[in-house]
Amino acid sequence: MVAEVIINSTVKNLNKTFDYQVPTELVGTIKLGSRVLLPFGNTKNLEEGFVVGFKESSEYKVKEIAGIQEGFEISEENIELAKWIAKRYFCNISDAIKMMLPPGTSTKVMENRVKEKNLNFVYLKREIDEIECAIEQKKIKSDKHIRTLRFLAENDGVLTTDLEAFCDVSRAIVTTLEKNGYIEIIEKQVERNPFLHKVVKQDNNLVLTEEQQNAYHEITNSMNQKEFKEFLIYGVTGSRKNRNLFTIN
Repeated sequence: MVAEVIINSTVKNLNKTFDYQVPTELVGTIKLGSRVLLPFGNTKNLEEGFVVGFKESSEYKVKEIAGIQEGFEISEENIELAKWIAKRYFCNISDAIKMMLPPGTSTKVMENRVKEKNLNFVYLKREIDEIECAIEQKKIKSDKHIRTLRFLAENDGVLTTDLEAFCDVSRAIVTTLEKNGYIEIIEKQVERNPFLHKVVKQDNNLVLTEEQQNAYHEITNSMNQKEFKEFLIYGVTGSRKNRNLFTIN
């Protein structure tokens, strides 16, 4: 199976599809819209591309796709939209595709992307009854050790940083408890969502200025009459708009 790939590049003569062989191990995984890594030209570094089609064979001698970047696929509808945008606004298809990708993933440099983050979580390694018995027998004497262990009894699986903050202890205290076998520290990957804590307020009661109202009427009248026109809307900084080109179909 051969994949038709758009290279992630702003170079105009690369604004076309290139054929790549789909390796056996990727058959069944790769799909339309997959974001792939592949060798291109004579460079040693892998380039990034987007699968926009498939065919049985190629008339050219093709290279193999090196891998798939899972979790960053785009839909077939968005591929068609990207092609339309590229044709309508004279840009590369890859430029249009990149506008549809999540924030932090549009760069080809992997180190610069928004990555999943690994964090350390603390868990009790022994039963709380055993720990309380050790406290009664004075095997655990330090107030900070006792405070930390009892906090974990009610909040097992807490971040190391949170544990240190809530119990007012240092990393050395946590490390000592780990060495003595009372707790264990497990590294876990945490999903990073750039929109997780972003509050987006919806407001449907906006009042247009006189100039905005005039522009709105001009555009809507053109739409209602099914005319094909272009409108250049200009506004100074702070007027709720930038200079934009609107195409009315």
